[in-house]
Amino acid sequence: MKPNRPKSRSRRRFLLGGLAATGALIVGWGLYPVRQRLYTSDPLPVSGGAVAFNGWVAIAPDGSVAVAMPRAEMGQGVHTALPMLVAEELDVPLAVTRLTQAPIDKIYSNVALLREVLPLHPDDLGKMKDGVQWVLAKAGRELGIIFTGGSTSVKDAWEPMREAGAMARAMLVAAAAAQWKVPAGECRTVDGFVLHGTDKRAAYGDLVRAAATIEIKPADVRLKDPKDFKLIGQAVARRDSPAKVTGGAQFGIDARPEGMLYAAVAMAPSVGATVATVDASKAKAMPGVLDVVDFSAALSQPCGAGAGVAVIAKSWWQAHQAVSALKVSWKEGEAAHLSSEEVFREFGKVLDDSSGFTYYSRGDMDAAAQAARTVQAEYRAPYLAHATMEPINCTAQVKDGKVRLWVSTQVPSVAVDAAARVGGVAHDQVELHMLLLGGGFGRRLEGDMVEQAVAIAAQAKGAPVQVIWSRENDITHDVYRPAALARFKAALDANGKLLAWESHSVSASIGHQYYPRALRMPGLGPDKTAAEGLYDMQYEIPNQKIGHVISESPVPVGYWRSVGHSHNAFFKEAFLDEVAQAANQDPVELRRALLARHPRHLAVLNAAVAQAGTPPPGRAHGVTLHQSFGSVVAEVAEVSVEAKTIHVHRVVCAIDCGLVVNPNIVRQQMESSVIFALSAALAGEATFKDGRVQQSNYHDYPVVRMGEAPEVETIIMPSSAPPEGVGEPGVPPLAPAVAQAVFKLTGQRLRALPLRLA
Repeated sequence: MKPNRPKSRSRRRFLLGGLAATGALIVGWGLYPVRQRLYTSDPLPVSGGAVAFNGWVAIAPDGSVAVAMPRAEMGQGVHTALPMLVAEELDVPLAVTRLTQAPIDKIYSNVALLREVLPLHPDDLGKMKDGVQWVLAKAGRELGIIFTGGSTSVKDAWEPMREAGAMARAMLVAAAAAQWKVPAGECRTVDGFVLHGTDKRAAYGDLVRAAATIEIKPADVRLKDPKDFKLIGQAVARRDSPAKVTGGAQFGIDARPEGMLYAAVAMAPSVGATVATVDASKAKAMPGVLDVVDFSAALSQPCGAGAGVAVIAKSWWQAHQAVSALKVSWKEGEAAHLSSEEVFREFGKVLDDSSGFTYYSRGDMDAAAQAARTVQAEYRAPYLAHATMEPINCTAQVKDGKVRLWVSTQVPSVAVDAAARVGGVAHDQVELHMLLLGGGFGRRLEGDMVEQAVAIAAQAKGAPVQVIWSRENDITHDVYRPAALARFKAALDANGKLLAWESHSVSASIGHQYYPRALRMPGLGPDKTAAEGLYDMQYEIPNQKIGHVISESPVPVGYWRSVGHSHNAFFKEAFLDEVAQAANQDPVELRRALLARHPRHLAVLNAAVAQAGTPPPGRAHGVTLHQSFGSVVAEVAEVSVEAKTIHVHRVVCAIDCGLVVNPNIVRQQMESSVIFALSAALAGEATFKDGRVQQSNYHDYPVVRMGEAPEVETIIMPSSAPPEGVGEPGVPPLAPAVAQAVFKLTGQRLRALPLRLA
């Protein structure tokens, strides 16, 4: 097949700009099929005599199978789940597969992510929605953004990686059949061998060279029927766990290129501040210090890193100590007086003055005028930092017209773009080494650490430099989950039936900042993530109006695990509990009544409630349901309150995420989601005063410790539908479930995050 050459940058900018503004592209272009995702533009790099069968699979003479890995492993298990897709269709044991870093090529772009970028309601089925998503999928293939996020890794790989394995298997079978002079249809494959009858058997490794010369049309490749799966669906142990337990795993912070130096950084203390003057004399006289660099001018967009000065030294501790000796004076920016209180005051004014964009409406909201009772409430959520266990870091070398990177990133294509731009080299002169991520949660979708490291390394006379942020740098220079404010109104008839539901919310737009900052594309139009979890609910309320106002903010905001769902699910589910109380109905029964035409959601809810049973004396259950990233999750939180301290003892989760590739990973991700969400629900808050973040480390930005972690039980609902998201859907239901249980125990309605009793 003829290689596809990458489109120009201007083409990429046009595509996403058009999508964001109108939700569609040129109709004629949209009619063409999505381009292939099997073959890279240049041959897949191989070694050890291996033969590349396509852009995903290469097989060596010893029978080992190299699988190209375009997604980042940040604890979610993709280094196990994605090779399972190839191994299943190729008919080899998972143990013979090994991972090789995928090159920067458009076949690895995240098509599933862009396919769902527009605010389309899950219940809106039909040709228009199918057509829009078809065009979006095409755009995702053309844009070439290699992106790990949005709970899409398995979802996006489900077809291309299985097709790659199936095609390689078909080529191997054809090669064996040709050697034996038998029909290919009479051959079968088992554990890396092609068999015919009882007397013919050939190992894949012995067939690779002959097989590579055989042409198989993609249209002629048949994927397995799920009933024939042998590996997919099995609880296979994580392949990355042993190295992480023994310390052999290599994270970004473990990079050790020869001759490496270290850098610590002093960054602007307030939002938008810049360097005025630097007195580095004392720092330069300290042991091990080699240079002091003002890297501010090299950073092309405002981001978490912001302006600053770096100390380059022989060890990171020497650099860190010397940073404290720097005398930097700062020029305050326009946000010098920014405070969280001011942000929420402005949010209130915005909601008073603007109706914003209507993301979803149905029925006739005038029905509310006939209501016997109206329920109203206001909810708020703070800025949140990511607080990953591995602090921000990047190692870079600028030498001989090339840039080399050793980095933990969720977006290798963005990292390469950033390195090329700051390093002043062509994209093909950037060498990227992808390492494991010690937590991502959306923070490593940014390129600020790459820009900063390359700018500093450019002053290091060709030596590689590892930039490591202190935890204080990390918490105070994040790209934060946006703060948000939401107002709700519900109308009930005389019998307590819910007639109408209206929500009106406000927050900054992540997309309006992220697209220009990281992707160099315009951030236009309504941002789906701002209102997700509100406009796309499945509750069968006859009259609805869901509006949101984007309020631009000087605070850098970014994607945070489960994005808008993380707070909007709390708003929506907590308010529904208030409606249930006003209607004198049990919250679970009200949800059941509102899901009569949604059997999938109802089944998930019932499964969680049944397994949770009855809470012990002194405890209460809170029950919530939420759909996000294609999956439906119900959670039951078992809670007690002691001296105004909220304790969560047990959480029962039920999830319908479509067909499950590895149930072991699904359970791990649900447990991870609960702990992550509980940290935010009980303590997560980044507050601003005088343009400065007030929190700085885990002592005042706490996360759940082992002794505080609840028991988590996961129910995986059987399904034959294609896989949906898993890494994030367990986060949104937790906070409202805890809040509901607290209300049962105390009678207090907690309408703000984090949850604190008065």
